[in-house]
Amino acid sequence: MIGAMVGRLMWHTNEVWKMRRKFFRKELFWEIPIAVGMALIGAALASWLALEQPMATGLIAALAYLGPRGYEVLFMRWFAAKLDGQN
Repeated sequence: MIGAMVGRLMWHTNEVWKMRRKFFRKELFWEIPIAVGMALIGAALASWLALEQPMATGLIAALAYLGPRGYEVLFMRWFAAKLDGQN
């Protein structure tokens, strides 16, 4: 859970540096459920991959940093490349 919170905090801080949001606003509280969800997904993936510590924590932090939107973008790029390769 700590790795996920650190990952989301890094992403939120990056958004603050880019002046897309202020640090202490209501948007910060929306990061908590995302961090919890990504921690659960990351823990399951780390278990499936049989990763030990600290690799599991690093995976969870990376998943939390990218968040759901980051994975959506990665999936769409991968899927588009697959479609382009079939034509």
